[in-house]
Amino acid sequence: MGEIKSALEIAMEKAEKLGKATDEERLKWKYVPEGEKLAARYIKQGCNLVVELSQYEESIKKYIMEGVGDILIRNINLPSSDLAKRNNRRAMEGLKTVKSDKASVENVYSKMRRIFDHYVGEGEQQRKQAYESLKAEFEAKIKQALQQQLGSFVGIKIDVEKQPQFQEEWRKMQTQLDSQYLKLLDEYKQELSAIS
Repeated sequence: MGEIKSALEIAMEKAEKLGKATDEERLKWKYVPEGEKLAARYIKQGCNLVVELSQYEESIKKYIMEGVGDILIRNINLPSSDLAKRNNRRAMEGLKTVKSDKASVENVYSKMRRIFDHYVGEGEQQRKQAYESLKAEFEAKIKQALQQQLGSFVGIKIDVEKQPQFQEEWRKMQTQLDSQYLKLLDEYKQELSAIS
């Protein structure tokens, strides 16, 4: 009959099969998270990336910059508020610092800016129209329901915008409207990640 092994023994056997981590893997595990923290400080506190990066040896700088780049790319979002616009600007400036192929980065940025401009311009109009249409639809449904229940709804004023069902439907509609922008933005973020 076979021998029964503990979970620790099984885990140790699997670890042995994987082999020891290379020096490069250990450096990556140590310094990519450090780069991620640096990027967070840069976004939140506005530290100088060039100065911060100059404090690292060349042999580990690429891992730091990988972590910085990952976080900065994740911080690029649709410009739905002034804070989002500010974060986008900071993240995009920071990426230019850590990416060596500045022309390719700028090329992707121009595509992103077109999306952002459309989102703020025509997209805002679409959202307003969709909101008013949804509001009118909900008002009609509520009036119809009240008329069926009460026979008359004279003097009753209902603010549909405060109704949980309306807010839920509006969130769904916003998500649907934003999804087209987010899909393109994600593609551009992947392009940015691939640039050295």
